[in-house]
Amino acid sequence: MESHTQIENWYYVIVQDSGEPTEQVVGFSEENTHKKFLPAFKTKQDAESCFARMPRDIFNKKYDSQAIIEEDLLQAAAENGHKIYILDEKGSILNPLN
Repeated sequence: MESHTQIENWYYVIVQDSGEPTEQVVGFSEENTHKKFLPAFKTKQDAESCFARMPRDIFNKKYDSQAIIEEDLLQAAAENGHKIYILDEKGSILNPLN
């Protein structure tokens, strides 16, 4: 019997309007090049620490950090023309995911 083991990679992202029909992963544009990107994090703690530093519309939207499987994150980025960068808790880029 053949065994197929696949390791799934999970990342944490910031989600706007969690649980609502308008729910979406929060993305940004790079200041100089205007290229779109999604920040992703290795841990929930990193996501929440970095999120405290990010610009956001705190009065009209609600935000949450959520785990997302790599495959779904890559698909969301591809559909919307975003790069994905793995960030640390200070917002420094560790490496690109796609």
